Amino acid sequence: MACSSQYQSPPINILLLFFLSVSSSLVLSSSSFSPTNSTNGNATSTATLHARREVIKFRKIRARLQKLNKPSLKTIQSEDGDVIDCVPCHLQPAFDHPLLKGQKPLDPPETPKGYNLTSSLDEILMQKWRENGESCPDGSVPIRRTTEKDLLRASSIRRFAMKPARRVRRDSTSTSHEHAVGYVNGDQYYGAQASLNVWSPRVTDPSEFSLSQIWIISGSFGNDLNTIEAGWQVSPQLYGDDSPRFFTYWTTDAYQETGCYNHFCSGFIQTNNKIAIGAAISPTSMLNGKQFDISLLIWKDPNHGNWWLQLGSGAVVGYWPSFLFTHLAQHANMVQFGGEIVNAQSSGFHTSTQMGSGHFAGEGYDKSAYFRNLQVVDWDNGLIPASNLKLLADHPNCYDIQGGANRAWGNYFYYGGPGRNVKCP
Repeated sequence: MACSSQYQSPPINILLLFFLSVSSSLVLSSSSFSPTNSTNGNATSTATLHARREVIKFRKIRARLQKLNKPSLKTIQSEDGDVIDCVPCHLQPAFDHPLLKGQKPLDPPETPKGYNLTSSLDEILMQKWRENGESCPDGSVPIRRTTEKDLLRASSIRRFAMKPARRVRRDSTSTSHEHAVGYVNGDQYYGAQASLNVWSPRVTDPSEFSLSQIWIISGSFGNDLNTIEAGWQVSPQLYGDDSPRFFTYWTTDAYQETGCYNHFCSGFIQTNNKIAIGAAISPTSMLNGKQFDISLLIWKDPNHGNWWLQLGSGAVVGYWPSFLFTHLAQHANMVQFGGEIVNAQSSGFHTSTQMGSGHFAGEGYDKSAYFRNLQVVDWDNGLIPASNLKLLADHPNCYDIQGGANRAWGNYFYYGGPGRNVKCP
């Protein structure tokens, strides 16, 4: 892939620089002030300490923004407020990694044998930034620009765009993360495929999210857990709105110190110039109306060992290099499909954040969220049905799941729910 050397640097917000200069002046003036009594002295010391902390915080934000926002060949302003930078492929954040310095993205391998989309609903992912026909030039990849507002919403600048560190569980003892999932385990897996419909679930607390995704998992579910994840999510804290957005994630230590969403760290390498990871998906499914679904395929390249991601029929997005992982450098031992929400219980009772469509599984087509055509990739790089699929809802009165199989949809399930209700107080 050819990469141009002509680019423009994304601007640093003038208000941010103004704040830094004012805060620095406040620190200096406060430090030279001599109080006439102990009360004024304590107040001045507190103000000085606060100002110093704010200066340090905003210097960290400025440094993080400079690291994340790369020089671009073109900038696109989306109608939903996003700014998309067309970053030369070799300058995307993944290539900040020491093992990738000086390299360029690889060409995609062949898709697994048997990959065949069967529905007209499966098309190239549509996103709001492309509604006016915009795209990035060849040799570049579209990356959603990170702003100071994004960082200020985060609970921690250091852990920005990282899931909370936790011991991952898939049973009734799980804490604030609740799931309704189908999964297979007990074998060696080299990828997975599924189609899932896209909704706009209500998220009632800014610190919560609602997502639907595929997990590729290996490890012991302890501190050595490796995951590769992709799907759609609504996350007000991460994105600043309630739009469903296409996302990726990875970790090698159960979400502790490694990995991140999208392009927020050195990891996922993008090769596609028409899909922006983290950008809003449009259209979405309508209750009692037309359903919009997307197809996701994740598979391990048998030759180089990297894990590739494809959307729809032929839209290869990019890959996770195999060296990022320990267990997944070989294969997965579990594949999981389904929904996840965060229940912050900020008001003292269960959240009303919705999963999927916000309707229970039993309401069926055009009301409930679904996954269909569930398949896994075997040792011979072939797609086969996800047999012996197990279904699990760890809080079934809040979010549930029901499965089945037929000729049109293969293995499938409906899932989701409204959260807080009479049976889920």
